[in-house]
Amino acid sequence: MATIASRTVRPLRMGSRDFNGGRAGFSTTPAGRTTSVTLKALGLDSYNLGVYNGKWGGNGDVVETVNPATGEVLGAVQQANAKDLDDTLAQAQTAARMWREVPAPKRGEVVRQMRNALFEKIEPLGKLVALEMGKILPEGIGEVQEYIDIADYAVGLSRMLNGKVIPSERPGHSMMEVWNPLGVVGVVSAFNFPVAVYGWNSAISLVCGNAVVWKGAPSTSLTSVAVTKILAQVLESNGLPGALCSLAAGGADIGQAIAHDKRVDLVSFTGSTAVGRKVALSVQERFGKSIMELGGNNAIIVHSDADIDLAVRSVLFAAVGTAGQRCTTTRRLFLHEEIHDTFIDRLVKAYGQIKIGNPLEQGILCGPLHTKAAVQAFEQGIEDVKAQGGTILYGGNALRNLPGNFVEPTITSIAHDAPVVHREIFAPILHTIKFSNINDAVDWNNEVGQGLSSSLFTTSPERMFSWIGPSGSDCGIVNVNIPTNGAEIGGAFGGEKETGGGRESGSDAWQQYMRRQTCTINYSGMLPLAQGIKFE
Repeated sequence: MATIASRTVRPLRMGSRDFNGGRAGFSTTPAGRTTSVTLKALGLDSYNLGVYNGKWGGNGDVVETVNPATGEVLGAVQQANAKDLDDTLAQAQTAARMWREVPAPKRGEVVRQMRNALFEKIEPLGKLVALEMGKILPEGIGEVQEYIDIADYAVGLSRMLNGKVIPSERPGHSMMEVWNPLGVVGVVSAFNFPVAVYGWNSAISLVCGNAVVWKGAPSTSLTSVAVTKILAQVLESNGLPGALCSLAAGGADIGQAIAHDKRVDLVSFTGSTAVGRKVALSVQERFGKSIMELGGNNAIIVHSDADIDLAVRSVLFAAVGTAGQRCTTTRRLFLHEEIHDTFIDRLVKAYGQIKIGNPLEQGILCGPLHTKAAVQAFEQGIEDVKAQGGTILYGGNALRNLPGNFVEPTITSIAHDAPVVHREIFAPILHTIKFSNINDAVDWNNEVGQGLSSSLFTTSPERMFSWIGPSGSDCGIVNVNIPTNGAEIGGAFGGEKETGGGRESGSDAWQQYMRRQTCTINYSGMLPLAQGIKFE
């Protein structure tokens, strides 16, 4: 993950409207007017409080968030300090004790109302994501839709949090498995999906009976505040404590405090493998639970029998979408030698048609990188490719003539085991590698430290089922004839190895947000012991 695109300003007292040394206000430029309309539609201002636990506050630093396409300041959010987080966790604990006694279908009804409230704000919220994160507007709106979709899923799930009845070997005994809420779930999310990742966790956590404390990325703090305002209105209208959907905007210090605090029963962390390793150790040290969604170094394999048109379109979206800043972005492309040259020619032509620019403009397919540091990482990656024997087939340049953090989507040709290929660079760099034997390609797919997403393009049923079998891809997401990105909410999302092993969203991922209990009830009046033991 790249360094955050935000600027810390001096600490302010509660309620102050003055930041960055002057009177707070919206820019009068065309871009500024777009920002003003968007923020106002979401109940935001140029200065906003970033702590919510039933009431709004904040006593930490003020952080300005910046439009990565223009460099223009969008607004400011007053972050949490240690006391703000302590108070928020206390409020969340209290709210969780009440919420766990509410029947799960009733909890689902509240999430349904949240879903409707989000839908009403899908356009301005999607636009804010585009402004603050930098992804193109259709992707910004699509991200809000993903939260809406998981809320729909969670509503149905609220009537299906099923346990099991287990046969008992003892006469007159009944044994069952039941699921109960954990308590408080801490969500630490990243800049690249400032709405959806929180949505996955929040919607499922709430129907499972937990309170949620959220720390988003500082560089997308406005989005965090906007989402929380929407949810807070629903909670308030139902007479429920706002602390059920708490917010503690902040930096690494707040994230570390959440990881260390015993009051947080589960920490769901999305970010880099390096930071995730530290978070996981902190949580495990206190025997808490964690969900780790970390780095990805995802590959597509295109065999000689693949549908080339389908594969080219898929690679284009998977490698260039969100300017290469998805954890599921395709970063490695293995091409069978029989179709390699043809595929590269087609792909280079497709790259040449990509429009780069302001993510709010129609027809733009590639917006900016999120930060200046990400541009530097891109440039370092290009230098490393050249130093390690690779060549640049397309792109390779930062676009210094444009305002903001723009780079060219890039295609390289390089050895599969070059160190730069094994390093996740959060930018649109696609490494291409030729192969002749499918077994080699599968081994190369699996040789990197991460294990998030992978895809094989082929028309052979034998290869398809081998790919998803025990000797195939070792990733958590294993696709055939679709890109590595764009996962549906109905399946469990997550990966293996250095990706962290966590699972969010659909399938049985809900079980991570609850505690499993095996219960045996003796209604016989007798005391037969298991395994036939006699103790008389």
